[in-house]
Amino acid sequence: MLAVRPYAVADASDWDAVVSQSRTGGLLHQRGYMDYHGERFIDGSLMIEQHGAPVAVFPANVQGRTVVSHAGLTYAGLISTRALRAESTLAALGLIGDHYREQGIERLLYKAVPHVFHAYPSEEDLYALHRLGARLVRRDMSSVIALQEEFRFTDERRRAVRKAREAGLRMESGGDLAGFHALLSEVLRRHAAAPTHSLDELRLLHGRFPRQIMLFEVRRDGELLAGAIVYDFGRAVHTQYLAASEAGRQVNALSLLLAELIGLYGGRQYFSFGISTEREGQAINGGLVSQKEYFGARGVVHDFYEWAL
Repeated sequence: MLAVRPYAVADASDWDAVVSQSRTGGLLHQRGYMDYHGERFIDGSLMIEQHGAPVAVFPANVQGRTVVSHAGLTYAGLISTRALRAESTLAALGLIGDHYREQGIERLLYKAVPHVFHAYPSEEDLYALHRLGARLVRRDMSSVIALQEEFRFTDERRRAVRKAREAGLRMESGGDLAGFHALLSEVLRRHAAAPTHSLDELRLLHGRFPRQIMLFEVRRDGELLAGAIVYDFGRAVHTQYLAASEAGRQVNALSLLLAELIGLYGGRQYFSFGISTEREGQAINGGLVSQKEYFGARGVVHDFYEWAL
């Protein structure tokens, strides 16, 4: 017997337990991560229970008469344990739709978890969305290296890494979030953009998840040349932020940093660079995606579904 109810703060430990046992959940879906910017969103998250025991969670926020899963996360959707199978997933999403309809919600935007972040095959939700009449409305493209398969850097990239090493550059684990955030902000400002996280937010998240959110740097005589914030998801790792100074670009510091990170995490399944699409997937940043492909990365989609309730 399945039942759906709104998430409450008292459910935090049960929520995190489901995420840790789930097939698709991870760092982004733990309440300690989700709630760091909770004041920006009206929470609409749900607990899904079977015979009174939590078997799935649904991260979501409410925007007028729309529910998003979740506007503050790159992807979410239904995060389920192995207790949910094909038919019970269909039933669970049906109950989720019923719950939101009763709240006057007219539309659900579903941000599916890309398969490379699955711990075990788990696309019953996509089949259920098809059955329930949802339609694909957006598709972003991310770049990912399959670390356990054959991949190779381009000749140009290998030369750049070799030159950086010959110049004595090395990667080190960093602790200066302020210095990296300043560099990142400077780089993004040139493109009329800003980091998603403020410095205080980065410090908060790093403090909560010091082994999963890490800073790596390349410096020369103390000067920061390039840096990366890495999210460690277990089977996969993801470069949340990358930045290099002008001096760093001249000596290939970012190429060295990425090569070192790919080697450091070589025992994992996937190395994710993030998306290179813009305007809700309608344009691709050719220069950005090419830089990732030079390291052997290829495309994985991030899909968004709209379900008219």
